[in-house]
Amino acid sequence: MPYCIGLTGGIGSGKSSAAGIFQELGAAVIDTDEISHELTRTGGAALAAIREQFGADYIAADGSLDRAAMRRLIFEDPAAKMKLEAVLHPMIRAAVRTRIAQARAPYVLIAVPLLLETGAYGDLISRILVVDCDEAQQIARTMHRSKLAAAEVRAIMAAQLPRHERLARADDVLRNDADMAWLRNQAASLHAGYLKLARAA
Repeated sequence: MPYCIGLTGGIGSGKSSAAGIFQELGAAVIDTDEISHELTRTGGAALAAIREQFGADYIAADGSLDRAAMRRLIFEDPAAKMKLEAVLHPMIRAAVRTRIAQARAPYVLIAVPLLLETGAYGDLISRILVVDCDEAQQIARTMHRSKLAAAEVRAIMAAQLPRHERLARADDVLRNDADMAWLRNQAASLHAGYLKLARAA
């Protein structure tokens, strides 16, 4: 199996930007959010089970998951969140394993937003890379990107590990509090180290 690194970070920290840079540098990137979207878009493999569990009210007119309706439900009802995860997580994990097996890059970066919160993929990854910025930046970026109110972003952040705990559990930290050039320089340095680790594994 290829050498695998888990990439995580709080909402709005810049995980996607970081993953894109590592991909440009030659890493294979597997994004669990992307897989989740594939499973829940029109014709997605998870839709029949979601319709069965939650009803047609959570399926949009185009046949995809109504993400806004589902987001509201799972924030109000923890049991609904667990039900949705019971449908999606095994499918996402199976897709991750398939993509790892197909990877031909020197190492694999698995991007998992709630990697530390769920303890998932611990059997697959050798290191944890946390993308980090201060909380004010997280809120501003997420409001801009997702068109959410500040209170909604704070509610999402409250369901994630506190920043200090994430940093304490990181093997490596990628600071995303300046410009892209700074992010790229840090990523290039980490990439060189990961190539050595992958060769030695």
